Amino acid sequence: MRTLDRYVIWQFVTSFLFALLALTSIFVIVDLIDGLDQFLDNKASVEVIARYYVAFVPEILELITPIALMLSGLFAIGRLSNLNEITAMKSGGISTSRILVPILMVSLLVSVGQLYFNGWIVPKAAAERRDLERRYLGTSMGLSIMSDLAFRQTPTMNVGIDRYDVDARIASGVAIEEFGSVHSPRLAWRLDVESMRWDSARSRWAGRGAVRRVFEADTVRIVQIDSLDVPFDMRHDQILRLQQSTDEMTFPELAEYLEMLRKGGKQTRVAEIDLAGQWAFPFVNLIVVMISVPFASVRRRGGMAANITAALVIAVSYIAFTKISQAVGASSDFPPAVIAWSANVCFSIIALVIFLRYHS
Repeated sequence: MRTLDRYVIWQFVTSFLFALLALTSIFVIVDLIDGLDQFLDNKASVEVIARYYVAFVPEILELITPIALMLSGLFAIGRLSNLNEITAMKSGGISTSRILVPILMVSLLVSVGQLYFNGWIVPKAAAERRDLERRYLGTSMGLSIMSDLAFRQTPTMNVGIDRYDVDARIASGVAIEEFGSVHSPRLAWRLDVESMRWDSARSRWAGRGAVRRVFEADTVRIVQIDSLDVPFDMRHDQILRLQQSTDEMTFPELAEYLEMLRKGGKQTRVAEIDLAGQWAFPFVNLIVVMISVPFASVRRRGGMAANITAALVIAVSYIAFTKISQAVGASSDFPPAVIAWSANVCFSIIALVIFLRYHS
């Protein structure tokens, strides 16, 4: 790596880390001021508050990383431009594209790292934060007992559970109803199970005290069953997921959850688009760098303020375009991935146009 590349990378990375630290601190301070009354009312200890914000920081970093990269590109390259170092580089035959290469390499590494961070680290941190809220801030009684669960296992099968003990993995008051057809629903049979326990070794639900009612023409056939393998496909962890926020699920867990909902006949298109958008979001880092660096490499009358204003306008436009495209795409026939990546594609073209405009 050339000395110049190391120098540009150093300027960019130090600005990026400073921007992350500054923006994160602002978010934490504002949130702490806003929630201080709740902490005091619940007599939360300093340790609990510290753990809460340690778990909150990953969610903040998920949102501010592209902004921090944009600001670091503007400040780092803008500073080099104000010191006439960009002019000296260009006089030495080094183009804007050559200056941009090491910064793009760093941004690509950040994007790949953020993809894993957003998809696997942030959900675990969100689960930890909400657990602290339930345990210490009085927002909930926890998930050890779940009540009145109702969902659809397949388009023709409804399942209801009165009470589920998470720790013991025992469900009580289970009712399963099977209808003959989606288009002509008619109750074919109903199974009432006094209790069922999740058998991890066999990956099945073992039930006892069951009554099966089969509806045939004008008669009902009733069968008493002491013990049986309950015809219920959902696993213990999948039941827990019904009560879990989607923000607390990793990308694979969320994909499995949506598949489970689709299997039950629910409409999941909006959530599928959102999941695809989460895969696309980290790569906006490359776009903001391609926009900010060419802007900052040219000195203009408005100085840094003009650069920041122009970049922020583009950033806000990106967010607005993303939300609008997802809303419109939800009622279209385009694949979720196409809708989710459309904003990245469009603004990549804008970034390329800006780059060519200031390329020299």
